[in-house]
Amino acid sequence: MPLMFFNTMNRRKEEFKPIDGDKVRMYTCGPTIYNYAHIGNLRTFMFEDILRRYLLYKGYRLTHVMNLTDIDDKTIKGSREQGISLGDYTAKYKQAFFDDLDTLNIQRAEVYPAATEHIPEMVQIIRKLLDDGYAYEMGGSIYYKISAFAGYGRLSHMKMDELKVGARVASDEYEKDQVSDFALWKGWDEDDGNVFWETEIGKGRPGWHIECSAMSMKYLGEHFDIHTGAVDNIFPHHENEIAQSEAATGKPFANYWLHSLHLIVDGRKMAKSLNNFFTMPQLLEKGYAPRAIRYCLISTHYRQQLNFTFDGLTAAANSLERYYDFISNLGDVTGETDGGEADGFISGAAANFEKAMDDDLNISEALGVVFDYIRDINRLKAESRLSRAEAVRALDLINRFDSVLGLQIGEEETIDAGIEGMIEARIEARKNKNWAESDRIRDELLAQGIILEDTPSGTKWKRKI
Repeated sequence: MPLMFFNTMNRRKEEFKPIDGDKVRMYTCGPTIYNYAHIGNLRTFMFEDILRRYLLYKGYRLTHVMNLTDIDDKTIKGSREQGISLGDYTAKYKQAFFDDLDTLNIQRAEVYPAATEHIPEMVQIIRKLLDDGYAYEMGGSIYYKISAFAGYGRLSHMKMDELKVGARVASDEYEKDQVSDFALWKGWDEDDGNVFWETEIGKGRPGWHIECSAMSMKYLGEHFDIHTGAVDNIFPHHENEIAQSEAATGKPFANYWLHSLHLIVDGRKMAKSLNNFFTMPQLLEKGYAPRAIRYCLISTHYRQQLNFTFDGLTAAANSLERYYDFISNLGDVTGETDGGEADGFISGAAANFEKAMDDDLNISEALGVVFDYIRDINRLKAESRLSRAEAVRALDLINRFDSVLGLQIGEEETIDAGIEGMIEARIEARKNKNWAESDRIRDELLAQGIILEDTPSGTKWKRKI
């Protein structure tokens, strides 16, 4: 089947057809770097990572741009409250964002443009909108006139004639029923302190919505393939992006709009007041492994609500035990003669994995295919019907799946000299048939998070996930 995406614009699954052959240009709304990312943000970034990885798996040549919002109401407020420059304030959270990406094995986009570095591009678009009658100046600020754009409301499926349109709104974020002219450029006032730019359209700074239009079009062109974000971006942010971009260029903005649903925590909306608001460092401090967190966050389809629980993290760790054991144990296969069944399981799993992922990134079904495949190959191995050559081919496929899933996170597997000595002592105890001592050492290592496995090729160790 062809690759299908659910397009928010048309509210249906559509076959993906890039504008330019096998080249794909994709823009994802990145973080506002005013605080640490929480697991809800990370769930969206994880969905976008799976999308990116699967496009590469399919052989597309990808240019992926993710913006960094380092100037808006929140970043300015935070920097003023701490009495430091905007750049110093956002630098810490920018680094924390990239640390989270690396910890969760999220692939880097090709470009991470920062809003403060693209003011001239924003001014150019605003100037064009003023000249063409889509924007107007009032009180030193410049607003977009939504009544001038006939297509406003297409993405969010609002019927403009049924809504009471307000006057104008200067804040970067506003309520979903507040359909108003929005700020493209905010004239300087005392609340902005020393955060401003002197430009041909006045002294001030950009509104949030114009930032993404300017940065996406600079690196991807005026018309590109895919735009993604969380569902709360649909209105007003993405609706405003479309309006200002298409009014400025006269061209369609993006062909496919993909949005991920929010997560909840233990069945409740995530909120600091409910003490269920978690960042990546907080989860790591609780002892959860990055690979288990990643598995938990990707395992539910991006358009379904994910209920994040600590029991779910434990279940993710248990699933990963099977996954990693399968990969590790394939190296023990020594049979010379093909059993004859493995290649059928390999080809069938490859086809079913792609069938699931081609259906709007149906990750839960794809993971089911992976674990059915693990079960089938493990059965052949247990029955000595798997050759070394078949095991190599089986491993090649799981590694290909992992290029999409990203579960083989490169955590350094090392042990200190003390643990290494205990493992050697247990091996010696087994040689001497001192089973009581062997069991004692094994249990002591387990208490330290080290699991031992006795295999035909010797004793292996692994860390508990």
